Amino acid sequence: MDKKQNNSLAKFILEIAIYIVLLVLCVSIVPKYVIQRTKVDGTSMERTLQDKDNLLVEKISYRFHNPKRFDIIVFYPYGKEEDPEDYYVKRVIGLPGETVQIIGPDIYINGEKLEEHYGKDPITDEGCAEDPIQLAEDEFFVLGDNREVSSDSRDFGPVSKKDISGRVVMRIYPFKTFGLLTNK
Repeated sequence: MDKKQNNSLAKFILEIAIYIVLLVLCVSIVPKYVIQRTKVDGTSMERTLQDKDNLLVEKISYRFHNPKRFDIIVFYPYGKEEDPEDYYVKRVIGLPGETVQIIGPDIYINGEKLEEHYGKDPITDEGCAEDPIQLAEDEFFVLGDNREVSSDSRDFGPVSKKDISGRVVMRIYPFKTFGLLTNK
C-alpha cells in the first residue's frame, strides 16, 4: 500500500471509531441522564394519560431546580436501588416544606384549599393524608389524576427528590394524542 491509501484507511478507521463512540453515548448516556422513553402502566393518571401511553421524560431540569406543583413526574416510590423496574407516573401536589391534608374530596396546602382540576373523580379515600403531613425540604406529595384507583402518596407517603427520575414532557404514542404535556 502506498502512503495515500494508508491515510485513507486510517481516516476510515477513525470515522468508524467516532461513530461507535457516538452510538455508545447515545444508547447508554442519553437515556440514563438526559431523556428517556417511559410507558404508562395502568389507569391511575386517566384523563390526562392512558394505559400504555408512551412518554418522553426529561431528566436534566430537576438537577437545577425542584419540581413545580402540577408537574407530572416519574419516580421510584421505594427507591431506585430497591426496585429499578417499579416506577410510577403521578402529579406533584405538595411541595417541600408545605403541610398537605385531604379533608373529604378537598386537598389543603398549608390550611388553604387547593384549586385544581386534574382529578378525574372526587377523592373518597384520604389515606395517610387524613391527618396533616408536613413535607421535609426534599419531599413531595403526589397524586394520580384518577384518584379512585391511584396508589400514590396517600398510600406510601411523600416522595423524596432523590427518587424522582424526571419530568414527563411529551406523549409520543399513540400518534393521535402525540404532543407536549403542559400543566394547563
